[in-house]
Amino acid sequence: MKPNQFPPGWNETRVQKVITHYENQTEDEALAEDEAALATKHTIMEVPNELVSLFRELIAKHQASAMPLS
Repeated sequence: MKPNQFPPGWNETRVQKVITHYENQTEDEALAEDEAALATKHTIMEVPNELVSLFRELIAKHQASAMPLS
């Protein structure tokens, strides 16, 4: 069996806290959390790996030229 590998800043304790959080949510709490995530000004989408650097470059250009949001 392969040992668990966690991203930087994560460990078994943190993972268990996240699992416990989601396991103990009511349906209403889960729905409210999902709706709050969708209310952002960002979009989540799949990008082919070979295009990631291009997307990062475009985002950096956009952030450099964008006016601050107030």
